[in-house]
Amino acid sequence: MERLALGTGIGWRPEISEGIEALPGIDWVEVVAENICPGHLPDPLRRLREGGTTVVPHGVSLGLGGAEPPAPERLRALAQRAEALRAPLVTEHLAFVRAGGPLSGTRPMEAGHLLPVPRTRDALDVTCENVRAAQRALPVPLALENVAALFSWPGEELTEGQFLAELVERTGVGLLIDVANLHTNHVNRGEDPAEALDALPLEALAYVHVAGGVERDGVWHDSHAHPVGEPVLDVLDALCARTAPRGVLLERDADFPPVSELADELDAVRAVLARHAPEPGPGPEPESRPEPEVARG
Repeated sequence: MERLALGTGIGWRPEISEGIEALPGIDWVEVVAENICPGHLPDPLRRLREGGTTVVPHGVSLGLGGAEPPAPERLRALAQRAEALRAPLVTEHLAFVRAGGPLSGTRPMEAGHLLPVPRTRDALDVTCENVRAAQRALPVPLALENVAALFSWPGEELTEGQFLAELVERTGVGLLIDVANLHTNHVNRGEDPAEALDALPLEALAYVHVAGGVERDGVWHDSHAHPVGEPVLDVLDALCARTAPRGVLLERDADFPPVSELADELDAVRAVLARHAPEPGPGPEPESRPEPEVARG
């Protein structure tokens, strides 16, 4: 997919909507797609969009890693939101969120959580089919986010990096890399973020998520309710050492701090990006001028 220059952004939430308008240097926002109605956008979000701020809808309910194809009504709803927001792309999670239903002859169940997809060849085949169905239904490109997990499925055949790389190769889908989720999986599943980054096709990177969490009793909780800490910024630093992300977005979903603290977190993110910005090259050579002729008597 085409890599769009997004810049630095923040997740739009009603609780901080007025503050977002006051934050300096916000190039774009991301909104949870299921939380908005295309015909009745909240006034602060509408003002941002009409003022030229890019708005990206971020879905949480397609369940593209599930055994059943994505529901047509959910795809239509996501497409409507992309069109209403004039979004350049939409994003979703590489996860499953429900099971059961008519195809299995069991009662449908909603997990209420983004569950990790088993990293098997069979699961990869099904996920590719689901992603292609979503791509056909959406009016703009799709990018998928890696998720945080507390556990690994038994019998996995691929690493996260290998699974994502083959998914990109087979479908052309973009990647939304959440560096906080890479850190979560490092603590909870013993997975090395550097190995995952090395395996990823970073040319497919659409943008990056950054978020805070907390470790309790050896488990990392991807809370989105704490400040972004150094371990997560270190993973962002490792990603920036490999590629220049075209967009980085700060997520916060609870315990919202004053806007000044969100500004400080954004500045910490920008400082990481600045460390890897290319140094300006030398200026153009001064134009050579012919030596003036000397009159000879």
